[in-house]
Amino acid sequence: MKKLIKILAAIFGLCAIVVGYYAFNWYTDNKRPNFGKDTVIYVHPGTPVNEVFDMIVDSARVKSARSLTRVFSQKQVADYMKPGRYVIKPSHSSVYVARMLNNGWQTPMNLVLSGTLRTNGGIAKKISAQMMVDSTSIANALEDSAFLAQYGVTPQNVFSLFIPDTYEMYWTASVEDIFARQKEAYDLYWTPENVRKAEAQGLTKEQASIVASIVKGETNYEPEMPSIAGVYLNRYHIGMKLQADPTIAYILDYKVNRILKSYLDIDSPYNTYKYAGLPPGPICVPTKACLDAVLNPDKHGYLYFCANSNFNGSHKFAVTYSEHLRNAREFQSALNKREAQKRAAQGK
Repeated sequence: MKKLIKILAAIFGLCAIVVGYYAFNWYTDNKRPNFGKDTVIYVHPGTPVNEVFDMIVDSARVKSARSLTRVFSQKQVADYMKPGRYVIKPSHSSVYVARMLNNGWQTPMNLVLSGTLRTNGGIAKKISAQMMVDSTSIANALEDSAFLAQYGVTPQNVFSLFIPDTYEMYWTASVEDIFARQKEAYDLYWTPENVRKAEAQGLTKEQASIVASIVKGETNYEPEMPSIAGVYLNRYHIGMKLQADPTIAYILDYKVNRILKSYLDIDSPYNTYKYAGLPPGPICVPTKACLDAVLNPDKHGYLYFCANSNFNGSHKFAVTYSEHLRNAREFQSALNKREAQKRAAQGK
């Protein structure tokens, strides 16, 4: 009898050890935080699971690699893992991370559209640098008439669709998702009130974007944008040629630093020195500040402006051409003086 009791006690003890082992592992895998720091990982399509595992171990300060290995095997992460941008937090367990990868539980990121966006390639590069989508797909979409028609634009006026801002999106967002988000922002900006403001300037939404793009091409100094918008609207309303240098830069794919007189004879509908009225489409992506300036321009009689001779980024405005020429000569004189000083400092 005593022998039987000893055997049963041994079996019970062994079972307790086994149960305890599995209970400990279950707790470790399911409940115990297994990471030492916040970490963001990017899983591209086709990324081998071992690379993702190593990425997590190297960057998230894994406390128990054995636990993570065990869970990756149990949850078959190699078979079910989805591409995405994942944020791993110290509070996460191994099981949570495995489920996150298998179910595509991504954390949204910020897609930032800012700065100078004036070519299709530049827009494509800006987006692809932040999102999983490749730049070629974006560039192709920007030239695809059938695709763009879904969003109410054409390759000629597609710049008007983009509203520079910060957008919360998933890293794996498709080209369609990205353009739909822009259309949403476009529709939010063009409220009935803003449409009425454009109409008050004799402009459609698309035409307002064109003028705003020229304002963007002229300056990044927001306080002067309403004044510059006012100049171009004054010219437009009296039938005067816009004579906007940024439109010439656009024709030349923004590959020149200075606009020479010889460029003003280029035969292009975008040449506002040669043709009156607005060019066929925006010459860059206008910012909200530029759009607001066109919808709320300064009321003045100015028809001309040129850069200020103090080189602070501001401009001098003029009503008459003779006054404008004086301002231009003043600026050119200051520019020549500055360049001479620069050459002297360089010992030339």
